[in-house]
Amino acid sequence: MSSVKPTRAATAVILGAGLISISLASVLIKLCPAPPFAISSYRLLIAALVYLLIARLRGRPVWQAFSPAARRWALLSGVLLGIHFLAWISSLRYTSVAVSVILVQTFPVFVVLGSWFFLHERPSRLTAAGMMLALAGGVIITLDAGRTGEVHMTGNLLALTGALGAAGYYLIGRKLRHEVDTVPYVGFVYTAAALIALVATLGSGVAMQGFTPRTWLLLLAIALLPQVIGHTSLNWALKHYSATTVSIMTLAEPVGATLLALLILHESVGGQALLGGAIILAGVALTLLGEYSRRRGGAA
Repeated sequence: MSSVKPTRAATAVILGAGLISISLASVLIKLCPAPPFAISSYRLLIAALVYLLIARLRGRPVWQAFSPAARRWALLSGVLLGIHFLAWISSLRYTSVAVSVILVQTFPVFVVLGSWFFLHERPSRLTAAGMMLALAGGVIITLDAGRTGEVHMTGNLLALTGALGAAGYYLIGRKLRHEVDTVPYVGFVYTAAALIALVATLGSGVAMQGFTPRTWLLLLAIALLPQVIGHTSLNWALKHYSATTVSIMTLAEPVGATLLALLILHESVGGQALLGGAIILAGVALTLLGEYSRRRGGAA
C-alpha cells in the first residue's frame, strides 16, 4: 500500500468497516459449534491463504519484504497472535461476550507495562492512573466471576492471556509496520500464527472436520470478516497513525460486541460486570491518553 496518508473519508470507511467486523467476531464465535482451537486454526489459515494469494498475484513472495532481523520479529509476532486467538476464542466458551471482549481489550495496559519493564519507558502520572483504574475494574470483574462460579473465572483468565498475546503482537507490529507494507506483513504473520494454532489443535486431538454446512459457513465468516477485513484494517492503520490513536479506536469493540450479543444472542450481563467493564475501559482510555501526552512531550 502507498505510504501517502489517506483522506479522512477513506480512513473513516476502512476503520469503520474494520471496527464493525471485529465487533462481530465474538458473536460469530459464540454461534459456531466448532471447538475453539479449530475456530482459531481456520480463522488464521483462511486469512493467511487470502493474503498469500494476493502477494502471489502481485508477483512478490511475502518473505522478500523482510530483512532477516524483521523476519525473526514477525515470526515472534505470529506466535503471539496464535496464542492470543487460542486463548481468547476459548474464553468465549466460559464467560460472556461482554466480559471476554472487555478483558482482552486491556492489552494496551500490558503494552505500556512491557515498554516500562523491557524498554525502560517510564509511564506518565496519567498513564499510571489509567493502569490502576483498569486494574480496579479487573478486580471487580474477578470478584463477580468468583461469585458466579469457576467456569467464569476460567474464561476471564483465558481472556487475559489473550490480552497478553495481543500486547506482544501489537508492540512488534508497531515496530515493523513502518518498514513493511500491509499485505506482506499480515501474510507472513497470519501464516506463522496459523501454524501455531494448527500445531496446538492437532496436538490436542481436536476435530477439524465433520462439521455441518452451517458451521463451515460460520468458520468462513469468522475468517473473512473479523480477520481478513477487521484485523487487517487495524494493521493498515498502524502504517499511517500512531499506535495510541489506533488503540483508542479499538475501544469501540467492546461496546459493539456487547450490543450485538444482547440483540443476537440475548446475552445479559450482570450489573457488577458492567461496572467493572466500564471502569476498565475508562482506565485503558486514560492509559492511552497518558501515553499520547508523554510521546508528544506533554506533562501529564
